[in-house]
Amino acid sequence: MSSWKSAVVDADRNKDWLTRLKTTIQAVQWSDTIQTIVDKIVSDEELTVTDGCNLFETSNLNELGHLANLHKEAMFGKNAYFNSNVHINQTNICVLACRFCAFRRGPKAEDAYALSIDSYLSELDKFSSFVNEVHSVGGLHPEWGVDHYCSLFKRIKKEHPHISIKALTAVEIKHLSQISNLSIRKTLQMLHDAGLTSLPGGGAEILDDDVRQIICNGKESSQEYLDIHETAHSIGLPSNCTMLFGTIETAKQRVEHMIQLRDLAKRTNGFQCFVPYPFLPDSTRLPMAQLSTGQEILRVIAVSRIMLNSIPHIKAYRMNIGDSMAELALQYGADDIDGTVKQESIMHLAGSNAPLDYGVNQLAKLVTRSGNIPIKRNTTYSEFEQFVPAKQPRRLPVI
Repeated sequence: MSSWKSAVVDADRNKDWLTRLKTTIQAVQWSDTIQTIVDKIVSDEELTVTDGCNLFETSNLNELGHLANLHKEAMFGKNAYFNSNVHINQTNICVLACRFCAFRRGPKAEDAYALSIDSYLSELDKFSSFVNEVHSVGGLHPEWGVDHYCSLFKRIKKEHPHISIKALTAVEIKHLSQISNLSIRKTLQMLHDAGLTSLPGGGAEILDDDVRQIICNGKESSQEYLDIHETAHSIGLPSNCTMLFGTIETAKQRVEHMIQLRDLAKRTNGFQCFVPYPFLPDSTRLPMAQLSTGQEILRVIAVSRIMLNSIPHIKAYRMNIGDSMAELALQYGADDIDGTVKQESIMHLAGSNAPLDYGVNQLAKLVTRSGNIPIKRNTTYSEFEQFVPAKQPRRLPVI
């Protein structure tokens, strides 16, 4: 297998991707709507909210997907990425009660839990021989401050130094800073020094405070989400960023969300991957949600790729959209499917039925079926190897 490295800020993106893109898109006959977008890209004009809304409204989904896929191929060729990771949700006890969340429990609920550091490490021990990343997000525990997580991260790095720690959403960082009476910067620096590798970027939902007041009242504001990530990037912590769509937001609010992330990424070069995922309605308290169709999921991924020129990767989050949709999304602008995961609670309690027993071979086969080349990566998109799925032995016919 061939292997290589990339600077974290590049995240394996071709340095001349924009030149490649301009060459390929000018060779295609586009509809009037898409041609307007193409002309702006060729002229190095930034796409606007109006442009994004026009992309959402265009009737030809395949044409939209083709433009997005040309973006993806200019950046990464036929490469599509995954990693070996495990999700451990450290607690479901949360001081908030977001209306879309099926995971949260109050401290007195029968199924409330909070993993001790020893219990957390016992869980990680089960997977440590074949993963190189642990992904941990959870509720806002009323008694856990920054010292708890520093102790946890130090234990992880001591016992499993090869495992990267991707953990804590912006609202968790805010909660830890408040409960510990520390600034956001000091909180992040302490966590980074203890072993935190990157932030997963969850909790962005829609960066519009009118929407947030309805679906996640009490969480960090839109600006706080952006400020926390900007601070993380300033101390050397890269992050992903996300968007929850299909609740009550409009297409315009989705585009405004993307542009806010795009603008921050241009200032910091700290966002590595954008992860859009649709609202899953089961067991939640948001009956007014606009449930997303498969076509809408592909449209969001395609528009994301076209709009977000300052964020390298677009993830088709398999745990949320399922295998078939993730495979298709790799032809609509996405270039990453996350990882092996192994165990996960938040999406599955909300209604996901994505399988949790996949190894790297199954992920590589999914990528190959999409017409792409499977590339195994590390957490920060700085180390890569082309992955060749193991061949299954042929079975002789029974006579």
